[in-house]
Amino acid sequence: MKNNINAFLLCIFVFALIANCSSNRVEQKRQVDSKIRVILDTDANNELDDQHAIAYMLFNGDVFDVEGITVNRTFSGGDINQHFQEARRIVTLCGLDSQIDVYKGASGSFDEIKAHVNEFEFDGDDAVNFIIERASVASNRRLVLLPVGKLTNVALAIFKQPSIASKIRIVWLGSNYPEPGEYNQENDVAALNYLLETDVNFEIALVRYGKPSGTDAVRVSVTEIETRMPGKGPQIARSVTGRHGNSFTNFGDYSVSLFQHIDAHGIPPSRALYDMAVVAIVKNPDWASATTIPAPRLVNGKWTNQPDNRRSIIIWDKYASEQIIHDFYDRMDHYVLAKTGTM
Repeated sequence: MKNNINAFLLCIFVFALIANCSSNRVEQKRQVDSKIRVILDTDANNELDDQHAIAYMLFNGDVFDVEGITVNRTFSGGDINQHFQEARRIVTLCGLDSQIDVYKGASGSFDEIKAHVNEFEFDGDDAVNFIIERASVASNRRLVLLPVGKLTNVALAIFKQPSIASKIRIVWLGSNYPEPGEYNQENDVAALNYLLETDVNFEIALVRYGKPSGTDAVRVSVTEIETRMPGKGPQIARSVTGRHGNSFTNFGDYSVSLFQHIDAHGIPPSRALYDMAVVAIVKNPDWASATTIPAPRLVNGKWTNQPDNRRSIIIWDKYASEQIIHDFYDRMDHYVLAKTGTM
């Protein structure tokens, strides 16, 4: 009788263990399925907002599955290797150099490269082919592309493999719409117009220089950075040489260096974290206002509205600057390191 009771209790224990394991697997799958698959496309060596966008994304590992980072060359910041090296530097300082890969993208423009995309090698092939590969993976989660520089890599990927258009969401940092001008826009107008005419989910996070409604308003002062950022992020074992020299073992100290080596404006002196704000509104769409409009077109540097255009896009403005900056600092203090979504 005693043996039968023991056997019965053992069976209950085994069934409970199996049920618990099954429940854990379901919960883990639920957590993974709720994460946002993302590729950040950046001209990382241009200013300092790209670096903070990368770090913020990598410190939101409970929100994002980071598939990888792609880089491109814009007018400033040196050649493609310098943009690549700066992106790798940030990934390393965030303690993820063995987890997150960086891919070299386009130096030239969409019009210069598009005729060559079916060749074995072409300008930007590593980044373009990587975007296509990740967008083509079977998944119940749409891949979000976050270009925070020119749109060349993204436009070339869709041009080469049109079938990925239905599988991606593009949230681009750029434009002063409806006013003309803006750095990312002017770096490749043809790529922008191609995407405006293509049936793909396309959203623009507006910059609007000097306006309170754009990401230009998401600003931090140099003094604030010098006070709040030293020592933030994981400590890495081997130091990294910064863009302006000196050695660093965490992202926070490098952030201070970046701010100390760039011109700041206003009272108090500050800089906008344009690119970081885009990552933030993908994390929490309540931190900006989204408006759907018929897709316009950029002609001779000026926006032309097309009210009868059936193709629509989303524009983002009116950013909750205080909440975004608060979350940025909170993640610097309480980071959750990202894992690559490619594993």
